[in-house]
Amino acid sequence: MKTIKQLSILLENKPGMIRQVCEVLQQNQINILTLTLADTTQFGLLRFLVRDTAAAKDILVKAGFTVIETDVLALPVPNVPGGLASLLNVLDGAGLNVEYMYAYTSGQGCDAVMIFRFDDPAAALTGLEKAGIATINIDGLA
Repeated sequence: MKTIKQLSILLENKPGMIRQVCEVLQQNQINILTLTLADTTQFGLLRFLVRDTAAAKDILVKAGFTVIETDVLALPVPNVPGGLASLLNVLDGAGLNVEYMYAYTSGQGCDAVMIFRFDDPAAALTGLEKAGIATINIDGLA
């Protein structure tokens, strides 16, 4: 089991900011696998996954963005009613605190995939391993 590196950028909440990030990545042939955007009145926090995190971070920093790297976990979630509730029950039982999560659309068979940020990624890996839940690495994301 392994964590995935997620990139995050704090953006001013004004037109064109997300596009600028996407264009820098496009110009360098870097594909965004999934993303989420949380916003406030003045700023937005763009979190996303790419295959080559180091290259994307370097390119974005050179373009003037402040980029933060964070460990997250991709977990399979049964794509049935209650699938996420069942997984969250296991996480709660292991005493794992979810800071945030977002969905990833993929061709992973019948399972959905959720990206999780835990307050203690190492403890999360141990707890998931004990529960028999395997993480999905970046190469396993379609």
